[in-house]
Amino acid sequence: MKIVDDRTKEEKKTHVYLICGTDSFMSGWGRAKNGVSYAVWACKPEHLSKVKRWVESRSEMKRVRLVTDPYKPKGKGHCHIYVVNDNHPSVV
Repeated sequence: MKIVDDRTKEEKKTHVYLICGTDSFMSGWGRAKNGVSYAVWACKPEHLSKVKRWVESRSEMKRVRLVTDPYKPKGKGHCHIYVVNDNHPSVV
């Protein structure tokens, strides 16, 4: 599993809530060739419910869930952890 985490060292202390979805569009090809693609949004506690609703509203996201940090899925595929800051579309 290839994991890309966009958080800085400091953001790993503040953005501790991880909302994960299985990306049905990206799974099976590209960086997730022959595997699963996970998209994860790291957020601050005060943004948790808004971010979760936003991820659940995305049609390509399946099995949306809160996961623990550090998130290290097993198997073949790709996992990208994005950072939700105050200007992110899910919280604006």
